[in-house]
Amino acid sequence: MSKTVHYFFAPQSPYAYLGHQRLLRLAAQYGAMVEPRPIDIGEVFDASGGLPLAKRAPQRQAYRLEELKRWSAFLGLPMNVQPKFFPVDQTAASLLLVAAREEAGADQALELAGAIMRAVWVEDRDIADMSVLHELADDCGFDGAALMLASAKEPTRQRYKAITQEAHDAGVFGVPWYVVDGQGFWGQDRLDFVERLLQT
Repeated sequence: MSKTVHYFFAPQSPYAYLGHQRLLRLAAQYGAMVEPRPIDIGEVFDASGGLPLAKRAPQRQAYRLEELKRWSAFLGLPMNVQPKFFPVDQTAASLLLVAAREEAGADQALELAGAIMRAVWVEDRDIADMSVLHELADDCGFDGAALMLASAKEPTRQRYKAITQEAHDAGVFGVPWYVVDGQGFWGQDRLDFVERLLQT
């Protein structure tokens, strides 16, 4: 029986970007399903004691940049560790991804999620800009205008709140967070553990 990975993430997260394609490759390799779960990371931080980047101690901010450089080099992924549009309001992008999952299914929503992450961390684009999101949706095979309209509707907002509540219920306190067989794993550097479960 194929397994499902419940993938909680925020579309502006650098570590979600670093792990995104690897997660999809692992799922394809082991015949697993990936369910995208974009969440309101600010709300999760508030509930779990996390701090937004600007409120972290200078030493932590400096070390974060070094870690991002290391991981980018190790994984062979292009990355601007100090992109022009970061921090950025994730709300519109997250709602777009919720609507994409409802409209077209998990796989196409995951493709759009990857494009949004690359927009931040490789292309220096502003994912809070509606025209950028519209273009990214079009590029991923959606009717961008229709998807933007769907993302602004109340059912989409309610679904986004429900997914964030799922994160609270699962004990999520950071992203990316992967849940397989009821076990949670925080961070793209835990994908080796995810793979071990997918193998069983």
